[in-house]
Amino acid sequence: MNKPMDVAYIPMLDYEEAWNRQKAIVQQLDEGVGVEQLLLLQHPPTYTIGSQNHPEHLLLSEEQLREQGISVFQIDRGGDITYHGPGQLVGYPLLVLGRDEDLDLHAYLRRLEQVIIDYLSDQGVDAGRKEGYTGVWIGDMKIAAIGVKFNRCKTRRGFVTSHGFAFNVTSGIQHEGFQGIVPCGIEQYGVTSLEDVTGQTYEIQRVAQDIVPYFSRLFSYEMNWISEKEALHRL
Repeated sequence: MNKPMDVAYIPMLDYEEAWNRQKAIVQQLDEGVGVEQLLLLQHPPTYTIGSQNHPEHLLLSEEQLREQGISVFQIDRGGDITYHGPGQLVGYPLLVLGRDEDLDLHAYLRRLEQVIIDYLSDQGVDAGRKEGYTGVWIGDMKIAAIGVKFNRCKTRRGFVTSHGFAFNVTSGIQHEGFQGIVPCGIEQYGVTSLEDVTGQTYEIQRVAQDIVPYFSRLFSYEMNWISEKEALHRL
């Protein structure tokens, strides 16, 4: 029998609030209370800087950031700088690794990428991995970034995951927030979106709903949809 996992779609959530919620859920899971969750959402325009911390990869001044209404957060995931904003589906799987199976952090990252690769395949898009890099790629263009944190449990064996993936959906997103950074510190390659590679129009909520069965199959969870209101008032 597959493990239960709650999943919710939140149309727009401030990055700091989402980050705080992740940390609270991680603590609950470490303590053996609550249920594992997959949060799917969009953020207002935001740059997040991971543990690699290369400030030179942020190309905008503080004044330009204010003018464009972009927030900046130094956070606790791996990786370099990336952009979150409207038109991008962000997924935060908050789950326990090492509880019922051998602990394999590398396999977790690859499976997270595979969720998006399999979804794209069914959209007629030939996506895959790029040697030496994380994320999901279409040739030399990145369509989804992966950045996670493995929180070592204090009260049990294993880790609780946080952060996750950022999947570019709507057309032109690469010309919005991404132009103010060196995405993931990669200067020689660009970014793209689902709409740009297919020429079709997608609704973010529909993409969120459609991608969940791929996650369920690859991670062996029984997904239980909860409402936005329930997700936001649970903690």
